[in-house]
Amino acid sequence: MNLLVLGKGKMGSAVIEAARARGHQVEAHDEFDNPHACLLTPERLRQTGVVADFTWPSAVMENIAACVRAGKNLLVGTTGWYDKLPEVRAAVAQAEIGFLYGANFSIGVNQFFEIARAAAPVLRQGFTGYIKETHHIHKKDAPSGTAVKLQAVVEQAGGVKLPIESVREGEVFGIHELTLDAAGEVIVLCHTLKSRRALAEGAVRGAEWLHGKRGFYDFKDIFHEVAL
Repeated sequence: MNLLVLGKGKMGSAVIEAARARGHQVEAHDEFDNPHACLLTPERLRQTGVVADFTWPSAVMENIAACVRAGKNLLVGTTGWYDKLPEVRAAVAQAEIGFLYGANFSIGVNQFFEIARAAAPVLRQGFTGYIKETHHIHKKDAPSGTAVKLQAVVEQAGGVKLPIESVREGEVFGIHELTLDAAGEVIVLCHTLKSRRALAEGAVRGAEWLHGKRGFYDFKDIFHEVAL
């Protein structure tokens, strides 16, 4: 598969490495050589199978719009644009392309979402709770996209929007904790990311799954289907 990766930061670089390790042809651009999505033309993308965006919230909407115009399938790992989901969903449907997004492409963290969904109904039985996320000091957004997604999963299943505490320290790849507390007992669920490798490999497997498909997908709903 010919994969175009947008973003050469830590996450984008990890995706490039993982894609090449799985035998894919990879091209990459960052936001400096692709301002306002200027390189994402139908002509330049003709041989591209999937575009993978790991840029910035300020760039992602222009990249999405350009891929829609070019009729090119797109995987988005950038967060901070989810208020535009209905708009993007409509554009993807009209263009009849494939679109896969995720707050986190780790298989383990998406299983964590399912475990949290199963536990959340105790919030209807007198429990309270909160979410804590810890990341490295270089992370720009707070709370993390994963924490926001976890918050939404819990709210949907438990009927309560839990507060999120964000901590930035050292070089922590990512720790997400869900605490559900009652007077006489407590449930603590935790996922710890040991390296970006899990995120990158999940993203590449997601791109492989998306190749040739049409439709609008959230990785948390299809992660069981991605190939090993």
